[in-house]
Amino acid sequence: MSNRPRAFRLDSADVAAVPADAAHAPQPPARVVVAAEPGEIVDAPLAPAEPPRRRRAPWVGMLLSALGGLAVFGIGLWVDSLVRRLFAINPGLAWAAIALAALAGLALLGLLTRETLGVLRERKIERLRQAAGEAHAANSDRDARAVVKDLDALYARRADTARARAALANIDETIIDGQDRLAIAERELMTPLDRRARQAVARAAKQVSLVTAVSPRAIVDVGFVLYSSFTLVRRVAAIYGGRPGFFGFLRLARNVAAHLAVTGGMAAGDGLVQQAMGLGLAAKVSARLGEGVLNGMLTARVGLAAIDACRPMPFHALPAPTFTEVAGHLFDNGEKNV
Repeated sequence: MSNRPRAFRLDSADVAAVPADAAHAPQPPARVVVAAEPGEIVDAPLAPAEPPRRRRAPWVGMLLSALGGLAVFGIGLWVDSLVRRLFAINPGLAWAAIALAALAGLALLGLLTRETLGVLRERKIERLRQAAGEAHAANSDRDARAVVKDLDALYARRADTARARAALANIDETIIDGQDRLAIAERELMTPLDRRARQAVARAAKQVSLVTAVSPRAIVDVGFVLYSSFTLVRRVAAIYGGRPGFFGFLRLARNVAAHLAVTGGMAAGDGLVQQAMGLGLAAKVSARLGEGVLNGMLTARVGLAAIDACRPMPFHALPAPTFTEVAGHLFDNGEKNV
């Protein structure tokens, strides 16, 4: 019998796979018998698929929609009653009230349009980030081209990205690898935006640390930290191309909070020892100074989560910002170069 190597398919009818302890037992009628090595799984049954989650009724959305509709009807009836009474008193005042009501309606329409466009833009950035991750994992040049095209459209009206978009247009036909195309796009487009986002987070963390260290009231500390965090999230979103209105900001804040929950806020690993040592030393010098350092750390973590949530591409070719980069010197006299 020849022992030369042969090629065969495990799913062929002429091949039988048996466990290792049955290698010397009578074999089934087959031209090729494959005995598994100890610890190897042969014909392991697939795990049953997780049943799909039952979709719940959007009771909160229905409640808010119903209350909003009732409020609109109530305001409309109140305006109608007011105009009728003004007509009975003075027709000039009634026409002035109608003009003011029309102006209010126009302003409301403009606000709704802005909010809708902001939410759609945030969703577009989220889909773009997901598409970039999938294209990188599949190393598909076609998908990478689509991602780069969407990035170019996202920053088409921004003068600070004109040079980077021109560089991407020049290498359009010279790159055939999907990951290389995405890497070049990330380096060209994201490098200046990442730098600005790091600087914004570093400034906000330093400002929160200094203000809360000298603040005389705890309520002032809480209010200033919340205000700075909200402002920082909006600033980071604007740097990466987002224009969140009120509802768009609520959606973005939820994503940032979810990212903080996943990473554990002050996550272990990235400078945790340095954070604990710095906080301990500051607390020994002054309790207020220790509180300022802690508030600065929390603000820096919020900023890092905002960068991950607002960036239209995941970090692959470029390193993700670290805590040390954005909050390594909270009480330096000069501006930290990040």
